[in-house]
Amino acid sequence: MKQIVALLAAFTIVLSGCGNSNNMKESEAAPKNMGNETRNSPRLEQINSPQKKQVDISKAETNHGKTRIETLGFLEPIEAKQSIKDVQESVNDLTYVAFFSYQVNKDGSLKPIKDYAALQEVKKSKAMPMMVLTNFIDGNFSPEIAHNIFTDKTASKTLIGSVISTMKQKGYKALNIDFEHIKEKDRELYNGFLETIIPQVQKEGFKVSTALAPKTSDEQKGPWHGAHDYKRHGELADFVVLMTYEWGWSGGPPMAVAPVPQVEKVVKYATSVIPPEKIVMGAPLYGYDWTLPYKKGNKFAKRVAPAEAHDLALKEDATVKYDNESQAPFFNYKDDNGKEHVVWFENEQSAEAKNQLVKKYKLRGLAYWVLGEPFPENWTLLRDQFKIVHK
Repeated sequence: MKQIVALLAAFTIVLSGCGNSNNMKESEAAPKNMGNETRNSPRLEQINSPQKKQVDISKAETNHGKTRIETLGFLEPIEAKQSIKDVQESVNDLTYVAFFSYQVNKDGSLKPIKDYAALQEVKKSKAMPMMVLTNFIDGNFSPEIAHNIFTDKTASKTLIGSVISTMKQKGYKALNIDFEHIKEKDRELYNGFLETIIPQVQKEGFKVSTALAPKTSDEQKGPWHGAHDYKRHGELADFVVLMTYEWGWSGGPPMAVAPVPQVEKVVKYATSVIPPEKIVMGAPLYGYDWTLPYKKGNKFAKRVAPAEAHDLALKEDATVKYDNESQAPFFNYKDDNGKEHVVWFENEQSAEAKNQLVKKYKLRGLAYWVLGEPFPENWTLLRDQFKIVHK
């Protein structure tokens, strides 16, 4: 990967005038929200806030005043050498490395992944390897596979046995169940499946978490939100992971990937039905580069790492601006063909804003999607502000 130069030293952050989108050019403006639109593409293609003075030191605080949190980094182990490198760059700052993903077949068997090399690297560290279980197939999450697992007792039994035997054989220490785009009517069936699998996996000595789509109330419906029962997941799992990113997504209109006001609304709802010590908040390690003007059906935006965005802004002599409303940086540039682009990404300021939410709501920790996207300032900030729990 490229040699990284400190982002803030190179960027000029323009704060004035960005908070009011009415004063921004159309190409720069961030939509207020995305509503409950169903996303055809899953997240695979995914401040200066004043420090509040703490009066009391809670049990979550260390003797040095740093909040103790757990951290989780999702890893896509596609190529062995690259996977090892991705692990090495962040493993010391992680409680769990979550291997995305073991895909469920209709009969309950599992599609294996190339995880051996990266697993060995994680085992050398203080981090715990986590197996991620999904209903992902052929480029998307499958509601049909999920429904079959929930309703076919033989397939469900096969799956649970496959999960436990794979975890034992390969040395996984925790499980994340990430079933998405489930049919809304299958909500109670999903709860029933979790009521069956979670105790059996826990009995074998493994921690179990679930992934939850970002909701602001239990009334949110549709295939993205409806089947995820926050309260019941919180009761059953050791902890949950809020997928608080992808408001700005590759197939949608340009905006911040994880705008802080929207993230906070999800956290507020989550903490109203789940104990905060069981909530891990998602945070993105990436942004997107959209070609303008945006039109629905356009070619999907390119995913960019914060370090890549930094280099691109320097190359194009672009002025990086900071949107005070979403608390995220962005910039505009023209490519070699004269086409306008807008890039929304993450920097130290936006990471700091998200860290403050973890502190404010006393959450269990942070989950990063996805490892392998260079963002050194994030890890430095994380170490400065938190004490990472290692098992």
